[in-house]
Amino acid sequence: MNSSKRLRSALIVAGALLGFCTVPALSRVAVTAEKWPAQPRQNLASPAIAARVDTLLASMSTEEKVGQLIQADISTITPADLRTYPLGSILAGGNSGPGDDDRAPALAWLAVADEFHRVSVETRPGHVPVPVLFGIDAVHGNNNVPGATIFPHNIGLGAARDPDLLRRIGEVTADEVAVIGADWTFAPTLAVVRDTRWGRSYEGYGEEPSLVRAYAAAIIEGLQGRRNTRDFLADGHIVATAKHFIGDGGTRNGRDQDDAKVTEQELIEIHGAGYAPAIKAGALTVMASYNSWHGIKMTANKALLTDVLKGRLGFDGFVVGDWNAQSQVPGCTRYSCAAAFNAGIDMLMAPDSWKRLYENTLAQVRSGEIPMARIDDAVRRVLTVKQVAGLFDRDRPSERVDAGKFDHLAAPAHRAVAREAVRKSLVLLKNENNLLPLRAKSSVLVTGDGADNIPKQAGGWTISWQGTGNRNEDFPQATSIYQGLRQAIEAGGGRAEHSADGTFQTRPDVAIVVFGEDPYAEYQGDRETLEYLPSNEHELAMMRSLKAQGIPVVALFLSGRPLWVNPQLNLADAFVAAWLPGSEGGGIADLLVRAPDGAVRYDFTGRLSYSWPRTAMPDGKHRGDVGYDPLFPVGFGLTYKQSATLASLPEEPGVSQVARLDHHAFFRRGRAAGSWSLYAVDAHGEERVTATRQTSPARIVDVHSVDAQAQEDAKQVTWNGDGEGSVWVEGRAFDLRLAAHDGAAVTLRYRLDAAPTDRVKWTVSCGKSCGASVDVTDALRNAPPGEWATLKLKLDCFAGADLAKVERPMDLTTSGKFGLTFTDLKLDNDAGGAICPAS
Repeated sequence: MNSSKRLRSALIVAGALLGFCTVPALSRVAVTAEKWPAQPRQNLASPAIAARVDTLLASMSTEEKVGQLIQADISTITPADLRTYPLGSILAGGNSGPGDDDRAPALAWLAVADEFHRVSVETRPGHVPVPVLFGIDAVHGNNNVPGATIFPHNIGLGAARDPDLLRRIGEVTADEVAVIGADWTFAPTLAVVRDTRWGRSYEGYGEEPSLVRAYAAAIIEGLQGRRNTRDFLADGHIVATAKHFIGDGGTRNGRDQDDAKVTEQELIEIHGAGYAPAIKAGALTVMASYNSWHGIKMTANKALLTDVLKGRLGFDGFVVGDWNAQSQVPGCTRYSCAAAFNAGIDMLMAPDSWKRLYENTLAQVRSGEIPMARIDDAVRRVLTVKQVAGLFDRDRPSERVDAGKFDHLAAPAHRAVAREAVRKSLVLLKNENNLLPLRAKSSVLVTGDGADNIPKQAGGWTISWQGTGNRNEDFPQATSIYQGLRQAIEAGGGRAEHSADGTFQTRPDVAIVVFGEDPYAEYQGDRETLEYLPSNEHELAMMRSLKAQGIPVVALFLSGRPLWVNPQLNLADAFVAAWLPGSEGGGIADLLVRAPDGAVRYDFTGRLSYSWPRTAMPDGKHRGDVGYDPLFPVGFGLTYKQSATLASLPEEPGVSQVARLDHHAFFRRGRAAGSWSLYAVDAHGEERVTATRQTSPARIVDVHSVDAQAQEDAKQVTWNGDGEGSVWVEGRAFDLRLAAHDGAAVTLRYRLDAAPTDRVKWTVSCGKSCGASVDVTDALRNAPPGEWATLKLKLDCFAGADLAKVERPMDLTTSGKFGLTFTDLKLDNDAGGAICPAS
């Protein structure tokens, strides 16, 4: 390998270890701003507002100006901190509820808003009162607060193809956010998703720019109100964010935060489709994307942020960075990034790094590394948004017209909009013999792990960041899919029975099987293939059993993207793509069950906004491309008036077993990959890890999500030494004999937090009483504490296990005290540096 290739490989490997990809400068291309459509300036500020901003700016010290440009998370800052660090904004990130409680009531949210606001505007020497701007991720309703209306995720709304519905959803969301005293939502996502292996696919409306272009203004106007009317940013409306600028839906292989290797024309015509209409509609903020474009991170891409966004597109609001995104800019850290400000970022989201970032930025301004003119421009933009949003004219949050009206959360009118959205979002893919809609007098079995599972039907970004760790009880105003079906069936004189495993007491006329993806968010949902890998290995067997008994099957598929589900499509008599419908499960019954008098209550109107894959490997083709041949094209969707027969489909996914191992990964970037799951175990039982923090039943083992290089991209595991405890990764049995024959190794990327006080065993298990172990105590004890390291074990070390049916590639067990943090567990075809300790 020549030196340039070695450099390229080293850079790519280093980037992969950091959770993003660094591309050599040789691949970078220039931006030609003149190619972009020229728009008139937004002119957000009236002459009166511009004058007020000038007065404020002239009276502010450098310290207070810098403070306006930094945003901290409420989990790491207190209101009193604002007296020393006069920050301009706070946020509550995906797992940051008041008092570190994701399930805090609405009143607690309002109290937090009050306290930060009070300190930000108090009169004190050397302080110019400027209200703090409070932002949250309200991406499908006010999804942070238990009891709020939860709308279908954007993938479902794309299938609805109804801009007016989007506008009304924006209005409801804004009202329910304003109730808790927040000012700003980090929504909408305007990504045009070109590879649905991306873990954020469900945040996009579709794969075609025309749909995103049609939706952008509608959702902005719903959230903020219509420009040039009295409704604009009036009570009950909030600041919106067009995100993520730009190219987030076009990264290589759908990898989150990676490089978008698309042409500038594709960037303009495809990935930029939503921004011009959003800016014209008055979007007050734009969030810069994590991804890079031809090697340059968007957080530091001056040509696109300043020349294009603020220049050609006429954007007069402010640009905010994503969660610690500055840490991915070469030469920067999360605590210091002059390059981001100089490129055109106006506010850095520094959830846990705000204090040192403030100090370093202040020093960079004083030294001239960041010109004062750039600081003044950024502060002017932030102050303008706050003025336009009415923050200076309003009382503290709890005294505003719309705040504290907690009966607005999941109000009947709001739930009606959400239920309508569910009805319009569902897509009928198959309906043999006109099985649907069902007679209300039928005897119906409702089964599958999604049937009575509101967290699963709501998906990621619901109460918690990943949407995990939730229970039905956390959704007091919601209706599960089973509950909605039961109400409709019983109202017509029928009978509904629920079981999770397909068993029943009374033979049903039909079975509705509700299944699909478990919740995830962002990069933790990235995949290598589009093969659906159920977390419940008995799912297909249950469907086969029902069919064998002569019971017709309706498959209701919950997912954040179209997936290869040919075996399920073959077994089902009817198949519905339900996406992630949110809190109103009754909207599904509206379509599937007839009225008591036999009439069809609602017909299907949903149409695919994403291509449905013919094989499990995407081919990168889209409508209009030569060779475009998906199983179901964009725009497909049956109605009850149509009769269509789906031929039997091949049940081989068209990918190798290695690819089915999710790019050799069992655990990746803080989350179990594919069909694998993480467990915390002790003598009292095992606990599947689905929440941000969980323990084994007897609390021997504690597992906690932490940040390594990105948000919650690692699991910190602590053994307390009060007995034997384990963490293991478990999934469907896989055949690793060929990998072992080829010399592969199993690799753990970890950081030693506390050396083990007793022996530590690593076991590869192949079922009950089947497995082989090695002692990894010395390898772990010799690792430098606090530094990232790799433990690589040859698969040959576990020759005593039946490698034809590996169910647990890692089972770490000890009886002593021990602590480590790990990000990735995977196969490595290169066994260089691998060890084989004694058992």
